[in-house]
Amino acid sequence: MNAFKSNIYKYLGGTCQYLIPLYQRTYSWEKEQCARLWSDIVNLHTTRREGHFVGSIVRIDEDSAAGSTLAMIIDGQQRLTTLTLLLVALRDYAAANEDCGVNPNKITDTLLLNQYETGSAKYKLLLTQSDRDALIKKIEGAPIPGSLKSRVLDNYAFFSGQIGKGEITPSDLYDAIGKLQIVDIVLDRQYDDPQAIFESLNSTGMDLKDSDLIRNHLLMGLDSATQTDVYNNIWRPTELLFDYEHQSELLDNFFRDYLTMKLGRIPRKNEVYNEFRTYHNNSGLPIRDLCQDIYSFAKHYSDVHFVRSDDAVLKSLYEDMKAIRMEVAYPFLLRVHDDCDKNLITIEELREIVRLCVSYVLRRAVCDIPTNSLNKTFATMKNDIRQDDYLRSVKAFFILLDSYKEFPNDERFIATFLTRDIYNMNRCRYILGRLENWDNKSVVSLENLTIEHIIPQNPHLSTDWMSALGSGWSEIQKRYLHTIGNLTLTAYNSEMSDSSFTEKLDMPGGFRESALRLNKYIVSQTTWGESQVNERAAQLGEVAKRTWPYPTLSDSELATYRKQDDSAPQYTLDSYDQINAFNKMLFEKLNLHIMNLGTFVRREFKKLYIAYKADTNFVDVVVQKARLRLAVNMKFADVIDPKGICKDITDVGRWGNGDVEVFLDSLDGLHDVMAIIEQAFRLQDAE
Repeated sequence: MNAFKSNIYKYLGGTCQYLIPLYQRTYSWEKEQCARLWSDIVNLHTTRREGHFVGSIVRIDEDSAAGSTLAMIIDGQQRLTTLTLLLVALRDYAAANEDCGVNPNKITDTLLLNQYETGSAKYKLLLTQSDRDALIKKIEGAPIPGSLKSRVLDNYAFFSGQIGKGEITPSDLYDAIGKLQIVDIVLDRQYDDPQAIFESLNSTGMDLKDSDLIRNHLLMGLDSATQTDVYNNIWRPTELLFDYEHQSELLDNFFRDYLTMKLGRIPRKNEVYNEFRTYHNNSGLPIRDLCQDIYSFAKHYSDVHFVRSDDAVLKSLYEDMKAIRMEVAYPFLLRVHDDCDKNLITIEELREIVRLCVSYVLRRAVCDIPTNSLNKTFATMKNDIRQDDYLRSVKAFFILLDSYKEFPNDERFIATFLTRDIYNMNRCRYILGRLENWDNKSVVSLENLTIEHIIPQNPHLSTDWMSALGSGWSEIQKRYLHTIGNLTLTAYNSEMSDSSFTEKLDMPGGFRESALRLNKYIVSQTTWGESQVNERAAQLGEVAKRTWPYPTLSDSELATYRKQDDSAPQYTLDSYDQINAFNKMLFEKLNLHIMNLGTFVRREFKKLYIAYKADTNFVDVVVQKARLRLAVNMKFADVIDPKGICKDITDVGRWGNGDVEVFLDSLDGLHDVMAIIEQAFRLQDAE
């Protein structure tokens, strides 16, 4: 490895062509980074400093041909590309303003082109294929197709705008750019490992995404011809499945869900790349086959995320998923869609499974069950699917969920649905829209509709409303105002406002003129009060049960999926030999604090200890004669223990789970012990 001090004009002024390899990420700097660079350049001029360091550029030189050198950029393409765009913008301004003091031809001939080369070899900087065309067109001054999207174009426009403002003269700008200092780092192929260097850049604060590192891992090791083939025919089509504006973020999310689906567990956000590398090494798949597998699942992922499907029913279900933000189900649904492709299930069964997933998430939201465990439920769900009895096994899985993972049955769902505040749920408009369009052959567009309270929200009701509601009008308004029976949709919310029920019925655009099925019961009434709200709520509840169905299986079908553990012994606190009045008192206090960590915490009395679980055990309590011994389920190196009360029991035989041991022998230590337990609990809650 050799390093040289240089400036941007010296760096671009030779005969070298700088090539961004296919495995590199696309050009990703946004306006914020460009604005910072512009500010640095202007400040460099105004303060009359001799130079400003903008970072290093790491390259590997290829064999020279015809006197020129081809350099592969390992790091620094963002800076190099941005400075090139600034020079193109300055050149174009100079070409249009001949007396500005800058020679546009000099910029083109010395900094943008190798003028004695032909074809693509003549360009000083050659980007990856997704950005290459945009940069070449700007350098050549060629027309830009309206369909071409690239940050190259966005940032060129930014610099053109800044130059046009006249904050700094073009000649001063040209001089200031020449003062930008870089460190030119040239790697030695014989001694330096480009892949290791590329990966290390991420650990030193460079903003590389997991998808950047994964692309590098897969493509860098291929020979040039295979690399080009895999990139053009598999990898680039995968990237193009995702939205241009948020491509890197969505790809990172996809890879985490892809690994979750493959591994049956959720990788930590900061471990996705390492987990992928391990998965690849263990899978034994050739890189081409793995990339093709990634493309197949990315197609399903992007179809769901962007609501794309030729199947009208699936497309409607994808819209539901987007409306209620159920990305947590993506890992499981990736597997189900792939199994449909493999003809393990029919398209009808795929629809029903997706519908059940929507129902599961929506019913839990209505019943206000904490969502903390949903991602883990869907992550492990594939492990309970029987390929020879696919749909029934999915239904059985949902039916047999209990405690904090429960799929609310009709009784619980409707009891809550009829009485809870639906209006202040962020899914309120979705709920009303689905009730309107359920089993409706002529789907109603909700675009211009807003939520209407039939009994108005104004606490100062008119005399007409007070009379209609009766002597307890204030309590009735408070109790039913935001419930489903009092909510509907209208395009005339502002017109209706606090009007009486009769006025809302008959005004222009009122309920009688509405074609909405939501208003069918309303227009049959002459007055509106408690009984009407309850009756309409009951009717909508029946529709809700069909809109978001509960899975059904006969007892005999379900029996084969029930765990046969009836013969297992049942334990209580009194089952432990060491239990006495003192440690029982300690346990009861500790138990109260642990159970208060969340409504989804479960406690199980085991033969040797008491287990507390969220998704799995986070602390196990062993009853000892004069104290309680706690096994905390986390790595000892990760525990924050300012009081020094924890003991490392890694690889030491103990009852319970985890590498951390702590004791509770008096109530004085309860607070400190809970501080340790909460860490393990939060780790299970972390995404």
